Amino acid sequence: MLQTFDPRNQDLIVNINGDLLHRDEAGVSPFDSVVQGGDAVWEGLRLYQGRIFKLIEHLKRLRGSAKALAFSEIPTSDELIEEIRRTLEANQMQDGVHIRITLTRGVKITSGMDPRLNQSGPTLLVLPEWKEPVYDRSGLEFMTSSIRRFPPDCMDPKIHHNNLIQSILAKIEANAAGADSALMLDRDGFIAEANGTHVFLVSDGAVFTPATDACPEGITRSVVIKLCEQQGIPISIGRGSLADAYRADEMFCSGTMGELAAVTVLDGRPIGSGKPGPMTARLSDLYKIETATSGYQIV
Repeated sequence: MLQTFDPRNQDLIVNINGDLLHRDEAGVSPFDSVVQGGDAVWEGLRLYQGRIFKLIEHLKRLRGSAKALAFSEIPTSDELIEEIRRTLEANQMQDGVHIRITLTRGVKITSGMDPRLNQSGPTLLVLPEWKEPVYDRSGLEFMTSSIRRFPPDCMDPKIHHNNLIQSILAKIEANAAGADSALMLDRDGFIAEANGTHVFLVSDGAVFTPATDACPEGITRSVVIKLCEQQGIPISIGRGSLADAYRADEMFCSGTMGELAAVTVLDGRPIGSGKPGPMTARLSDLYKIETATSGYQIV
């Protein structure tokens, strides 16, 4: 799952606090909180035919995360939407685009962790890229990481923050093992999520996904759960162990950047038949219908 450079992104226009700049000219201050301590929140969005799928839900999560981190100023959803729109129009983008939106606590008057040093308001970054879904549809290989996901008493996963060092360390382990991604457990040894996606198991026609005790409240995850409920597919949410994954008929992951994709190998063991299964295909097709028929018209 190593992403490659798309030449169409050579001359991207990036939005930094309302200023539209060439990617080579865009940047943030070394005094910005995102540089000083990863003190920022973010969302990944996807553009389909001029519409951003689940935009309002993503912005609600962004603003909620900023509120939980006690940001003194938080842009309204309308203000965020306008900056996203301006950036997409500047790049003449309509489809096949992934957008990373980041809101930092802003620039500090001097280096330090104290949020009282932030006296100039937040910094907003809007980074759109030409990027098709990144997951290999023929099946992904996962390995179980030694890095555990934080529970709420350490760092509540409901805060969608920029400090992604856990995920990076887990991905380093996956790279070293020759796997596509790392499956991460919670502190008690139950499945939490992958290093960049949520995970689902399928057994005897029923779908299971871990509770959000140690993973974020995923937007794509919520769509999959709703699709199961609408289609009468049994869906349960709770605690699952590695043994549940090893003996599952299917396993798949979900995320805005890559949509849905089958996981066919975990820790060197084939999941089910070792090939993408029918439930994964069914839910992937249903998800594509959702993205093709709904979303916030923005350009």
